[in-house]
Amino acid sequence: MLAPLVAAFMAQQVSVKIVDKPSVGGLNTFYVSNKTPIDPQPFRKLPIKAIKPEGWLLKQLQLEANGFTGHLTEISEFLNKKNNAWLSPTGEGDHGWEEVPYWLKGFGDLGYILQDPRILKETDFWVQKVLQNQAEDGWLGPRSNLKANDGKPDMWPNMVMLNVLQSYYDYSGDKRVLELMTRYFKWQAALPEEEFYTSYWEKQRGGDNMASVYWLYNRTGDEFLLDLARKIHRRTADWTSGIPDFHGVNFAQAFREPAEFSLLDSKAATVAESEADYDKMRQMYGQVPGGMYGADENARAGYTDPRQATETCAMAEMMLSSEMLLAQTGDPVWAERCEDVAFNSLPASMTPDLKALHYLTSPNMVQCDAGSKAPELQNSGPMLLFNPWDHRCCQHNVSHAWPYFSENLWYGMDDNGLAAVIYAPCKVNASVDFDQTVSIEEKTQYPFDDQIEFHFTMDSPVRFPLTLRIPSWCKEATLKLNGKALSVAKESQGKYAVLETEWKNGDVLVLTLPMKVDVNHWVNNHNAVSIQRGPLTYALKIGEKYVRHGGTDAWPAFSLEPTTPWNYGLTLDHFEVVSKPWPTNGQPFDWDSSPVEIKTWAREIPSWKMDSLGLVGKLEPSPVLTKEKAQMVTLIPMGAARLRISSFPVASILEGKPWAENTTN
Repeated sequence: MLAPLVAAFMAQQVSVKIVDKPSVGGLNTFYVSNKTPIDPQPFRKLPIKAIKPEGWLLKQLQLEANGFTGHLTEISEFLNKKNNAWLSPTGEGDHGWEEVPYWLKGFGDLGYILQDPRILKETDFWVQKVLQNQAEDGWLGPRSNLKANDGKPDMWPNMVMLNVLQSYYDYSGDKRVLELMTRYFKWQAALPEEEFYTSYWEKQRGGDNMASVYWLYNRTGDEFLLDLARKIHRRTADWTSGIPDFHGVNFAQAFREPAEFSLLDSKAATVAESEADYDKMRQMYGQVPGGMYGADENARAGYTDPRQATETCAMAEMMLSSEMLLAQTGDPVWAERCEDVAFNSLPASMTPDLKALHYLTSPNMVQCDAGSKAPELQNSGPMLLFNPWDHRCCQHNVSHAWPYFSENLWYGMDDNGLAAVIYAPCKVNASVDFDQTVSIEEKTQYPFDDQIEFHFTMDSPVRFPLTLRIPSWCKEATLKLNGKALSVAKESQGKYAVLETEWKNGDVLVLTLPMKVDVNHWVNNHNAVSIQRGPLTYALKIGEKYVRHGGTDAWPAFSLEPTTPWNYGLTLDHFEVVSKPWPTNGQPFDWDSSPVEIKTWAREIPSWKMDSLGLVGKLEPSPVLTKEKAQMVTLIPMGAARLRISSFPVASILEGKPWAENTTN
């Protein structure tokens, strides 16, 4: 009887190692790795079919499919199939720029993830036309782009369409994608240097093209692609020497270019240069919660208050850049930066049913109407109106935010390991040895809850390393396997736990990430404060009134007005976390159905009002001296609040200066 008991005990032995970053340079038999001379990276993207979202994340994708993204062909003139240049065999026609590929980039992935027949059929219609209509010389897409820049090509829209085709190949294995991309990149390689990237958008965003060149090289090994990558870097704006352009979306997708090129030539560019650009932008214009920065269209000197806004496009692109840098560097900070945007900024850019969006969203926003806010917000027009018919680039480009997020929850690793790096409810099916795949169901309500369960299903026991990220805000993470506590070093926060054992069918691993309430001080932005619990920032719960403002009965537009006071400063002397039932409609990012709230004390600041444009008045330095009576207020997750104050003044009855009697700010 002793031998079986010893064997069973030994099978449960688990090694838990805490590392700053995952190993690099080992083999993964099953998932695409970088080919030499491109440097190896720790994480390999899993196939698009490998990860199945569940729970609240599945709900976001379902809402997207039923919302304006999933029905944009009924709404957007740019997706009109009649005379559409992206569908034309000759490349002639209308609407040949970025809008079609922007939308298709996320719409197609949404269909692949959900296995939605309607979306799959519509995606295939557009993709097949693109595959069939490539020019004989290799040019891709509408001919209007071929001579767009004083007779020189504009390759920017094609960069987005390449993403569409890569996802289609990942889903279908259709080798025509590899053939098309090879022909197109040979066309690019032959293009004279002086004609390569001559226009604004393509010059800023060349890193998108480079990523597709790497993608193809890793599948074909064609040597000419490496020289093309070098050419792309030479002709792209110089992101290695600082920030060459402060357009909000350009920055979100282009700051990573030095890190990308460092994979091929670490002497010409470095990851540190991308980090420096990110840090500079956040330091200058991003001293706010939510992971973004004020760039409403561009970041502008003197416009740094939390009422400055960010394009929805920029949120989607910042999430993608964070996902790419996470996979490349293994640095867990990029997972946190992705979660920050996804959980706190992105949801508020759209109505809770995902049937309308607005162009601009800010950390402090107390009214969303049709009035122009220029010049306080740089863009003029109804930028804050929730309208599925408007906001052109964001209307199409937001499509990829939630699908790409879903595809980057798990990665393959060295030694055929797996890594859970961005947490959300899902199920992953992945190969870890030649005999079988492993299914791991991730059961959680994170980021609203602190417990994540991993349920293992497999045919027979198998050994592989499993890597879990420990967030920097979590000081006391715990692990249990089948109810037995595992030892986790105290210095684990902001690092990875690597577990080695022989995993068995029915194993249950529980990761607990205790969340406490923290106060973040934005010293360089009026000394304001924000309240954080785990990865969620919390905002004042403001009553919301939707008012119909145009659109159609099927796809209406709305303004949004406050129905309760919003001009409070926090006292910072009490926080009570209140758990509520999970919303019956499955949507936690809604102001009145969030499963977690925080009660705290605040004092009203009567002189803090909207300005003449209808924007929330600018903050004044904290602490603010006030004699107003303290009141208990409710805070909800920032992403659930379309109207919100998330960057607060501090109110005091003992110190500071009174708020100026100023309603125009």
